[in-house]
Amino acid sequence: MPGDKDLRRRNHELSVLNEVARELNRSVKLDEALVFTMERVAELLGLRTGWVWLRNEVTGRFYLAAARNLPPALAGDPSRMDGAGYCYCLDTYKRGDLEGAANINVVTCSRLSGLVDGTDGLRHHASIPLYAGDAKLGVMNLASPDWRSLSPEDLQLLYTIGDLLSIAVERARLSEKSAHLGALEERNRLAREIHDSLAQGLTASTLQLETAEDRLEAGASPEDVRTPLRRALSLTRSNLEDARRSVLDLRAAPLEGRPLAAALDALARRWSEQGIDVRFEAVNADRPLPPRAEVALYRIAQEALSNAARHAAAEHATVRFVTGPAFARLSVEDDGWGFDPAQVTEAAGERYGLTGMSERARMLGGRLEVRSNPGAGTTVEATVPLEEP
Repeated sequence: MPGDKDLRRRNHELSVLNEVARELNRSVKLDEALVFTMERVAELLGLRTGWVWLRNEVTGRFYLAAARNLPPALAGDPSRMDGAGYCYCLDTYKRGDLEGAANINVVTCSRLSGLVDGTDGLRHHASIPLYAGDAKLGVMNLASPDWRSLSPEDLQLLYTIGDLLSIAVERARLSEKSAHLGALEERNRLAREIHDSLAQGLTASTLQLETAEDRLEAGASPEDVRTPLRRALSLTRSNLEDARRSVLDLRAAPLEGRPLAAALDALARRWSEQGIDVRFEAVNADRPLPPRAEVALYRIAQEALSNAARHAAAEHATVRFVTGPAFARLSVEDDGWGFDPAQVTEAAGERYGLTGMSERARMLGGRLEVRSNPGAGTTVEATVPLEEP
């Protein structure tokens, strides 16, 4: 018969499980759900640190989706938490060797290998696999400096929490897909409305042409005939230009259906073909971002590269894209003429779109930093949070 201490422990475990289940069922924000789950598990098992890898559905690669109390050696070096790098637990997971409660192994963390300072004493972690049926979703890692062996009950508890978290991940992704489909339908609806407005504009142009024809048949002077013709031509040009610009903006997203990293890489190659040598570097770039953030960062990169090539006479530029557990950072560095940022004014033509870039970052709750000196090139760096502002 279990004693009072065992009963209290089991009741506490059930209480935590119920709390986790309620939160995961309530929240559609994946970041919040992941952090909440790690906090409850840390409280339950006395594990201080945790992080979650998720698999990108498009690229198939893993990215850091959330983290709690990362040691300085990992938190201060995003490249060590890049899902594309070597990782023993992820490689084991890919092979299918983590499936089942008995296989929630305690392993030596390969990302801390060789480090002495900044590890907070961490060396080992438990790896909890996340599945949706047979589909691999990711891995949750939990660590503590004073690691203890996990009992069969601990392993089963972590396995259950992994199942709950897997359901939450799949639910959040389905919600995101549903919202994306709704956005596509709305864009197409607006495109149809623009098409209708184009028809109205052409009708107005037709009336002017008919007026010109009537005047011509009535023997009017050439100038009287030219007046409605000019109006018709002006209306047609204006309507076609407005419709073309609006339809393109609505039907074709700036990223053209690609992940942000792929779109930035293509943008860099496109500028390289036009005479400026542009390199693209990425760290943990497979993490999906909110659509608004992806579009804003892409537009900032476009504007910064355009400035470097057309206004700063740069020969080389580097685009860097980094994501962490709670932020995304884009920087564009060039070797162009440079300028004194303190001298930027509205009268200076917004200094080649710096105001617009800053507004894009600010609307997402982020910031834009510009570092430049005359003759020393320019670096434009945008940092945005990965939660709604």
